[in-house]
Amino acid sequence: MDMAGKDRFAADRRRMVQEDLQQRGITDPGVLEVMGRIPREQFVPEAYRLQAYADGPLPIGMGQTISQPYIVALMTQELRLNSFCEVLEIGTGSGYQTAILAALSRKVFTVERFRQLSESAQAVLGRLGIDNVEFYIGDGTCGWHRRRKFDRIIVSAAAPQIPDPLERMLADGGVLVLPVGRAGMQELVACQKVAGKLTERPICSVRFVPLVGKCGFGENED
Repeated sequence: MDMAGKDRFAADRRRMVQEDLQQRGITDPGVLEVMGRIPREQFVPEAYRLQAYADGPLPIGMGQTISQPYIVALMTQELRLNSFCEVLEIGTGSGYQTAILAALSRKVFTVERFRQLSESAQAVLGRLGIDNVEFYIGDGTCGWHRRRKFDRIIVSAAAPQIPDPLERMLADGGVLVLPVGRAGMQELVACQKVAGKLTERPICSVRFVPLVGKCGFGENED
């Protein structure tokens, strides 16, 4: 890519941060800094690269999407990350949200059910030198494939309810952010586990692809 292209995307990132994030209530300085430097254009298909910083989702193949920048920022801000956090991400997708999480936490464990998407995300993250991520291809509704606890959990698809395996894997004091509901009736929810019990706080209405799996939707449900 020539310098003009690089400059164009840099300007797009600055505009995105100022207009789509800060002006809509994103205040976490870490989130703003990271989203202002990670090249979102590298995580979208070539055909959509010029739309990478538009305030909307984009298709990435396999019927999946990369979330709009504002929703990525909002979910990340709600996680309240720090450099000691170990994060479980359900739905690797393009790997863009993974990259944001990796920059703000100790390590990310990310699950994707489509091998093609996982491998593509691994390639992009590898090119960017992001190496504090562990990948797994499988049913994200069942959580990580080995038993362990996580400080933070983020789900990038809408579940009919909070999957029991994810609730069990959330450490006490931890935060879980996910969309809950069916097509047209989804709500982004932030949950915190205190003394073994989840307290839920609604954030806003959203629209995500369905979370498919044993503890989510069936293949043809939404």
